[in-house]
Order: sequence, then C-alpha cells, then structure tokens
Amino acid sequence: MSLHDDAVLVLKGYEGQSELRQTYLDHLAAHPDGMWKACADGHVTASGLVIDPERGRVLLTLHRKLRMWLQTGGHCEPGDVSLAAAALREATEESGVAGLTLVPGGPVRLDRHHTPCAWHLDVQYAALAPSGAVEAISDESLDLRWFPYDEVADVADASVTRLVEAARTRLGG
Repeated sequence: MSLHDDAVLVLKGYEGQSELRQTYLDHLAAHPDGMWKACADGHVTASGLVIDPERGRVLLTLHRKLRMWLQTGGHCEPGDVSLAAAALREATEESGVAGLTLVPGGPVRLDRHHTPCAWHLDVQYAALAPSGAVEAISDESLDLRWFPYDEVADVADASVTRLVEAARTRLGG
C-alpha cells in the first residue's frame, strides 16, 4: 500500500474534525503527489507530540526555522510506510528519545497551517516517552525542553495547546 493510500484510510477512519478531515481527503483526491513536499498546493505532514504522562509533561522543540515551540514532526519521506510510521520517525529523530511508542487509536488531531514552504495538512499523533527518557537536540532544533502540561500555553501557540489537550484526553487524563 502506498503512503497516499494509507493516509486516505487513516483519514477516513479518523473520527472528529469532520470538515477539516474532508479538506484533507479532497486535497489527496486532487493531488496524487499530496503527500510530498514538492506539492506546492500543500502537503500532508505527520507529527508526534512526545508525552510523559507519568510526570505530566511534554517535550517541545524550538524549531530552527520557525523559531516557535512546537511538537516534533514534519514532511513525509519516501521510506515511510504509513503516516503513523512517519510521525514516529519524526518524533524519534527530532527528540533523540529511543523507544517511543505511539498512543493507540490513530491520530489525536488534525491541524492545517501555512508554513514558508506551503500549506501543511498535519496529521498529529501522540508518542509515549519511555520511563527515564533522555532527549537529544537534532540539527532541526534550537532547543528541546520538557514542559509541564499547564505551562505549554505560556510558550506555544494554540494549536500546540489543543494537541496537548487532545493527547491527554486520549490517555484518559
């Protein structure tokens, strides 16, 4: 199955944000290349919020280009076999944390936003950090830091705050 086909299946199975979900599906129907950065009309991206529910915190990256505190994530790559795999790869690469696992149940949110390269149709997952996780800054970040849930709104924009809330809801708290 192609990454494009996987994305369509994931989105069709995603319950919630019906209007935005349909925007993503319409985009993929109109753009066979809609998964790739080369699609100038926008592209599907995958992100993974690294979360440590034991300590009530999330790991955010200070994005090198955007200079904003964000969840880990980015463009899909040809080697990605699924959106979930892309999100896990991005979270692992950008956090440096080994042993991340995605929270079951598929994506926790969708978020469409404009970036310097194009519209990103972001499919957002949550990734559980193992006990004792140690982060390592990648070349895509200026900084990497753990934030308690209640401090995220002080440093990140509303989309990140909504993602944290959705991830906590998925985890039951």
